[in-house]
Amino acid sequence: MAESFYNQISANRRNSLFLALFVIFLFGLLGFAIGYAVSGNSSGAIAVMAVAVIFGSLAAAGSYFAGDSVVLSVSGAKEVDETSAPQLLNVVREMALAANIPMPKVYVIDDTAPNAFATGRDPKHASVAITTGLLEKLDREELQGVMGHELSHVRNFDIRFATIVGVLVGSIALMADFFLRFSFWGGNRRSSNDRDSGGGGLQAIMVVVAIVLSILAPIAARLVQLAVNRQREYLADASSVQLTRNPYGIERALAKISSDKEVLEVANRATQHMYFTNPIKKFEQRSAGLFSTHPATLDRINRLRELTGDPPLQGPEAAELAGLD
Repeated sequence: MAESFYNQISANRRNSLFLALFVIFLFGLLGFAIGYAVSGNSSGAIAVMAVAVIFGSLAAAGSYFAGDSVVLSVSGAKEVDETSAPQLLNVVREMALAANIPMPKVYVIDDTAPNAFATGRDPKHASVAITTGLLEKLDREELQGVMGHELSHVRNFDIRFATIVGVLVGSIALMADFFLRFSFWGGNRRSSNDRDSGGGGLQAIMVVVAIVLSILAPIAARLVQLAVNRQREYLADASSVQLTRNPYGIERALAKISSDKEVLEVANRATQHMYFTNPIKKFEQRSAGLFSTHPATLDRINRLRELTGDPPLQGPEAAELAGLD
């Protein structure tokens, strides 16, 4: 069991790191291709790539320092203390001690849909937000499983990781959109000038490469971002078991929260990836056209069952969970 547990954690970390490196590579490749297509030489290509990296770094810094307060404000979260939510703070404190991290700030969202999320740039500046629905519908073991998962996100620096990847993906989309618009409005004039001056064969090839990359790179980057999010969810699930020493609490919490029909109104496309389970339900109109930001609930539960040697869920129970994602 221990070997399987640590193998699963190591595999999730390796996969998420590999995916993040791929996004960085894609960002650099697109910047170089666009720079060469515009300037016609490698010096210009490197310059454009450098400007893109600086822009992405500034955007990441802004999200790093102010992202948590924005998310908490948008979610309508209110900070609580020992007087207003003693049991909740007791559970969070237990999990923080187990994770060997400072006690985070604790917030409650007044919403009957059960869910939770963690935010903050590092363990010293972390917060967890829990809906009133989760407090009402989960027992203590289930609540421990959820809080273990969320504080694992904090301990594993998942928020920082997701922020960096998210900013890179956004920068790829902005850079690609800018180049496609530039090509559309200035492409005919540039092509005419190239013909008059003899043009550069390599530059012409790079223009085509840049256009193709500008179309495909944002899609590929978004898919990779979703894959990164899923790997970090698997990692947090396994880490929660490590903290609570109880795989059944988080397993029951996953099934109960995913099966709940309440709609979390404060969640949106920008924040949905942060929650314990996808807050935008499959039956909702706002889910149309969305890629899933979380692994399938059935898959998450069966991975947890691997840690205990229990057989995977099958039959009607598995079918019911499979239909939720």
